[in-house]
Amino acid sequence: MKGKLLRGVLSEVSIRTLLLFVFLLTEKLPPFIREIQPEEMWLYKYHRVGRDHVPTTLHSVACFTPMIVILLLHHPAEEGERGLEGTVTLTLVLNGVFTNAIKLVVGRPRPDFFYRCFPDGQMNLEMQCSGDPDTVIEGRKSFPSGHSSFAFAGLGFTALYIGGKLRCFNKGGQGRAWRLCAFLTPLLLASLIALSRTCDFKHHWQDVLVGSLLGLSFAWLCYRQHYPSLQDQDSHRPLRHRETLPAAQERKLANSNYLLPL
Repeated sequence: MKGKLLRGVLSEVSIRTLLLFVFLLTEKLPPFIREIQPEEMWLYKYHRVGRDHVPTTLHSVACFTPMIVILLLHHPAEEGERGLEGTVTLTLVLNGVFTNAIKLVVGRPRPDFFYRCFPDGQMNLEMQCSGDPDTVIEGRKSFPSGHSSFAFAGLGFTALYIGGKLRCFNKGGQGRAWRLCAFLTPLLLASLIALSRTCDFKHHWQDVLVGSLLGLSFAWLCYRQHYPSLQDQDSHRPLRHRETLPAAQERKLANSNYLLPL
């Protein structure tokens, strides 16, 4: 039994490590060099912002918030939730791999690409960039927004977890304003992080929209691997717990010499 459990843990850790490696690798790869026509350059001619409205360090909140919330709200001994923190890491690395893969294939320029390419504001006829090569390459990774996808992956998972724990959408907790507000708060924070990327001219609105939907999709997908629908009467109980409960009851009946009536 312990050997099987150990193999399962090693398998999960290996998959996450591999996905993390792929994510870090794709961070360094150059994207597809999409040709830009002179008449569409106005889309990429926003001035670069020196200081972001939302500091990049604040975006780490999206990664750590779900783990903190799980540690505060879950009861491992009572509900069989051990290892649920690992689900969050799977959500984040899956989201990172998919987001980076799409960025590399699409290669869409950022709104401030012109001034990344031509820092002095003077465009040459050959469209050959004179800016820092790394800055120019990073300027071709606009779609989808990574900050938006990570914000909604982490904080979206947090919202789903809170919604399930507080039973916001079933008879046990519906009609309570504070529960609904607790569910919506992480989504509001994720929305502000995502929208700030348009304010800083780092992304187009389409990048933010698709990135947000991508992150939210992975949050829902990974959450449903461990928890039932939010409308389920036992939305606060993990699926693992509900699967083992009938088996435990069956063993109890077998040991009590209880005979079902014919």
